[in-house]
This record gives sequence, C-alpha cells and structure tokens, in this order.
Amino acid sequence: MPRPIIIDTDPGTDDAVAILLAVAAPELDVLGLAAVAGNAPLQFTERNARAVVELAGRPEIPVYAGCPRPIFGSHIAAEHAHGGSGLGSLELPPPQIPLRPQHGVDFLIEMLRAAKPRSVTICALGPLTNIATALIKAPEIAGLMAGLVVMGGASYALGNMTPAAEFNMHADPFAAAVVFDSGAPITMIPLDLTHQVLSTPERIARVRALGNRCGHAAALLLEPPRATRRGHGKRPTYALHDPCVIAYLLAPELLEGVEANVAIEIQSPLTLGMTVIDWRGISGRRPNARVMTKIDAGRFYALLTERLADLP
Repeated sequence: MPRPIIIDTDPGTDDAVAILLAVAAPELDVLGLAAVAGNAPLQFTERNARAVVELAGRPEIPVYAGCPRPIFGSHIAAEHAHGGSGLGSLELPPPQIPLRPQHGVDFLIEMLRAAKPRSVTICALGPLTNIATALIKAPEIAGLMAGLVVMGGASYALGNMTPAAEFNMHADPFAAAVVFDSGAPITMIPLDLTHQVLSTPERIARVRALGNRCGHAAALLLEPPRATRRGHGKRPTYALHDPCVIAYLLAPELLEGVEANVAIEIQSPLTLGMTVIDWRGISGRRPNARVMTKIDAGRFYALLTERLADLP
C-alpha cells in the first residue's frame, strides 16, 4: 500500500523538484498540495504547484491555497534564490487545472480527521504557517499524523536568511514555535544535512540526459540561482533542500539522525527564527524531533535521477 502524504509547499525551485520526486514514486500516494506564501507570494506558489503537477502528468492531484502571510509580520520572499516567479529559469505555461476552492488549512484538517489515525504523513517544504494555523484550529490533529517531516532550521550550518536562521523558520518563526511545541511526530531536515546535497554539473547533466520533459525541467531547477553566478570563476553548486524530505520517506536508510529538543527563537531581533537544538540534553526538555544530520548524497542523486526517468 502506498504511503498517503500531503505536501505543504511554497514552490520554489527545490520544492518543485521535491513535488516531481513525490509524484514519480509509486510508494507514495499524494493526496494533495497546500500552497503557502514563502519563496514567493501565494499567488505564485499556488500557481507553481498546479503547473508542476500538470507538468508531471498528474492533473488529478488537488492543489489548495493556504495562508498568504505569516502569523505575525509581513511576508518575506526569497527572490534572490528562486527568482520573481519562484521557479528560477524554468518557464511553465499557465496551468489548466483549477485551484480548489477550499482553504489549504481546512484541507489539512479535513484530510487528517477523515483518515485512519496516524496514517497520513505531512511533508512541510515551506514556512510552517499553514500547519501551525491548522494546529491552532484543530490541535488534535497533532496526534493524527503518521509523521510531520519538516525541511527547515539549522544548527552548525548556521542560517541562510540571517546569520542565525534558516529561511523557512525565519519567514514565520511564530508558526514554527507552535508546530514544534505541538507534540506532533516531527522529523527535521535542517541545512546541516541539505548542504551535503549539492547539484554539481555532473549530477545535473545526468538528469538532463534523461531526455523527458520533467528531466529537462528538473535540470533547470537544479541550476544555481543566477544571483550567485558572478564573474568567470568556478561554477557554484546549489544545495538541494526540499527533495531530502521525500528521499527520507522513500529511502530512510540514506539518512542518519538523533532525537533532540528543538526550540524556536521568537524574541531576539538578532536570532529570530533560530532553531536551538539541544544536542546534549542540557536544557532538560524532552526531545520533540528527530533531527537528521547526515545523508548519502551520491545515492540520493541516483534515486532522484532514477525516479525522474519515470515521468513524462
């Protein structure tokens, strides 16, 4: 039986690759996508989500729009990494499949309540606004999830949005605090792990050589942001973050991790959104997440390339 999953996402170049990997996997049953503001404004992320499932030949997968801004404050985008549209240099035609009318938060709650308890896994690829809002509205869903796999946070890798904070956590730190305090069964995929997964020219070439439309699109999505391509020096590599969430579901043996307590900084202007990971148990707080620390990048890219070959 395929594992049922819901993808909460803000596509985003690496989000798009993660979606392609998920829909290509017969081991997974993608029940739907809930878009959230993050890498780009909601009007772009929901459109991109629909365009990517259409590109993959899966127009039956429903896409819902969720929250257009964080719980507090205003939306922070990542145009420097994903371009104005969110998909970098990849241009897709306007999607033909319609956006579903239900709010993404209500979709999450409804699906978890209707499913067999602890059967649906939530894949969180963007800021945690939708999931936190769902937990505030229906706190019992924390105990209904089979798992909540979160791409976000950092420890030794430090931040990629501020010196202390990773983008998804910094974009809505209050939502992240709600989620990590909820009791949901969290697996955290931080920058410490995803920085090991680099899209080298050789790896991109193997994806492009697949010859299918999704392979061509994925190769464009794997390219580093134009903002990092300066001068005539060595070509930069691009860490592939969100597909690591799907890889964890497909091949957990590729990853290593430990149980730890993760707290989210929500007060300090200097460290807002920082994930404070208690590696040594100094705080006395109970572990609330399994924090993944290592991945076999070579086998990850082999898995990604193999699965993308099965798409149109």
